[in-house]
Amino acid sequence: MKKLKNISIAILCAAFVWMVSACQENFLDVVPTDRVSDASILSDSVLFEAYVINRYLGTRLTDKEAEGTLPGFGRGFEYAMWSSLTDESIYNNDDNTWLIQRGQIAPENTGIAGAFWGRSYRSIREINYALANVDKVPMSQGKKNRLKGELQFLRAFRYHDLIRNYGKVVLLGDKVYELSDDLTSQDLFTRSDIKAGIDYATSQLDQAAALLPLDNDNNAWKLGRATKGAALALKARLLLYGASPLYNAATWQQAATAAKAVMDLNKYSLYTGGYGKIFTTTDHSEIIFGRLYAVGARHVCLEIANGPNSYNAWGGNVPVQNLVNDYEMMDGSRITDAGTSFDPQDPYKGRDPRFYETILYNGATYRGSTIQTFTPGGKDSKDGPSNWNTSKTGYYLKKFMNDNLPIDNPWDVAGTQTWIYFRYAEILLNYAEAQNEASGPDASVYAAINSIRQRPGVMMPVIPAGLSQAQMRERIRNERRIELAFEEHRYYDVRRWKTAPVTENVPAYGIEIGKSGNAFTYTRKEALTGRTFADKQYWLPIPRGEIQASNNKLEQNPGY
Repeated sequence: MKKLKNISIAILCAAFVWMVSACQENFLDVVPTDRVSDASILSDSVLFEAYVINRYLGTRLTDKEAEGTLPGFGRGFEYAMWSSLTDESIYNNDDNTWLIQRGQIAPENTGIAGAFWGRSYRSIREINYALANVDKVPMSQGKKNRLKGELQFLRAFRYHDLIRNYGKVVLLGDKVYELSDDLTSQDLFTRSDIKAGIDYATSQLDQAAALLPLDNDNNAWKLGRATKGAALALKARLLLYGASPLYNAATWQQAATAAKAVMDLNKYSLYTGGYGKIFTTTDHSEIIFGRLYAVGARHVCLEIANGPNSYNAWGGNVPVQNLVNDYEMMDGSRITDAGTSFDPQDPYKGRDPRFYETILYNGATYRGSTIQTFTPGGKDSKDGPSNWNTSKTGYYLKKFMNDNLPIDNPWDVAGTQTWIYFRYAEILLNYAEAQNEASGPDASVYAAINSIRQRPGVMMPVIPAGLSQAQMRERIRNERRIELAFEEHRYYDVRRWKTAPVTENVPAYGIEIGKSGNAFTYTRKEALTGRTFADKQYWLPIPRGEIQASNNKLEQNPGY
């Protein structure tokens, strides 16, 4: 038995030696199953194109973002939307928004605004990798050129996110940094001035526009991918920002010419099926570029996230009285004008039709019932069910909501609305603003603004003739406020105009509605106290971790 045991041990040892030898030769040569190798991507045109398409998405870097799918550009549809950092809305349950409204943002505490720097530069590195290698991929030259244009557009969009949030940015060119590079080089941390950033991004967009197709054909170039119009629209926005007082990095004429280039494509037009349906219809003539979603690849379920408490919803981004007051009356008067048709005892009657498609108010019809924010007893007030979700402002968000989607248990069917990055109404407003600043309120300025106001379903009166440049400026700014509400413009508009010290240094107001019999009383209240704006808040702070990672070589924005 002892001899047999020794033989067995010898056999096991021999087997072990063979296994180790085999491992050294083969078993350690394992192809990862959780990623695709560079060699595979560059040898397969389908894989490479999939890599390019995935660059429309970024990395999830903060809590409570990107539910359902990875984030895109800007912020988009999240629980706390970007509007809740402005005088459009507040986020009912805070979620790291109130500190920004109150001017308490810091490099160590960026709230919901801390992801743009890291996400954008990670994406730029990934895009640079694709641009550096696209010519190695086996595909036609025409396809390569189209992908190059797409990548240049995506890179410019990332720089757009950086410029409008931080001002000066680090321009990396086409360099693909590797771990073997000198990652302490000052080239990685020197921030170029705003003009250099805008000049670089717009030059990239010129090249992209020349290479991208005019249309999405839903075959070789599916809806949701960049087009010539998307590149020109992004250029128009960047130059509008560049011409504005905060930036002073372009001319108003450049901005007007860029917006006119989109108009002259003769491809886009204002949607005529109703203002509210602009945002619940997946594809139509007004959308220039948008982020598509689907069941299984959704965003936040908007209806439960933002609806009133009596509907078993959570009352998330709630509009403020500051915005409500800026909706005109149907006759074109402001509620503060002498001789206005506004009735303070019936404040929601006869307002701009876009008000009714944007905001839910006391007495509004919603999902077969009526909104009741009055007290005592209103079902959508603090006296209603689930009153921890009651709006602090007395209003709820209606824009973007699809009444065909459920509020209860929506997880497998909702969250499918398109987030529109660019639409034709913005281009018209961009043109009107830039042309008015460049040349005064000429006929083309009136035509652009009035086409928006006179679209079917809105039909607001035309802008009065004979306005001065300053008067037209105020009209255009208010038209942007109303037409583009909650679409991620207001935050940047009041900063680039340098009007934020006025608009952001007042409380977020709401309305307290009392009911006695059939009579209502309306009393303004402070829904969020402590709102304040200091000059440093024109730009976001670069997160402290990024500064530390650079060994303090990266310049922080002033005031932080």
